[in-house]
Amino acid sequence: MTGLYLGKLRALKSQKGAVEALPKLTKCTPSVAAARCATANEGFGSFDSAQSTTSSNRYRWVVTALEAGCPDLVPVNRWRLAVDDARVFIARWGDQAEALSWTARDLFGLHQPPAPPHPSYSRLARYDETGLIWLLQGRPVVALTEATAAIRRSTGAITIYRRFHKPALGPVGDCLDDF
Repeated sequence: MTGLYLGKLRALKSQKGAVEALPKLTKCTPSVAAARCATANEGFGSFDSAQSTTSSNRYRWVVTALEAGCPDLVPVNRWRLAVDDARVFIARWGDQAEALSWTARDLFGLHQPPAPPHPSYSRLARYDETGLIWLLQGRPVVALTEATAAIRRSTGAITIYRRFHKPALGPVGDCLDDF
């Protein structure tokens, strides 16, 4: 897959004439290296522990960690969608999300799996602990505020994702707000 992108870059470079060489990355930031190690050896844990090195790249390390491998107990097709959605979201809304204090957990969070997970367990089943990016599934964010994100569905309808006060899925009557 990398060859495909390199081929496209070379073609673009030859079309545009003399273009400066792309800078090469010489080392990973500690958070990315830790995420790769965790993904390769133990499985993906969470985005809570690592910190960004610069404010302008606040979410880029998270996207890099997400690209490194599929988190445990997440379907591969949903992970691939999340990687694509993360790239699009960060390019369009990254600066605004940072200005509105959206955290990596708000955007990329996943439920921490129980020690011995049930065979049917999915980390995406807990809406109240799932970050915005995992819920996009190819749909665009059309507005972002401090507390909400508006997502346009294929029908044109708008779904509101609430950053705070997300309802936990449970039986009616298990919360005082239901009455």
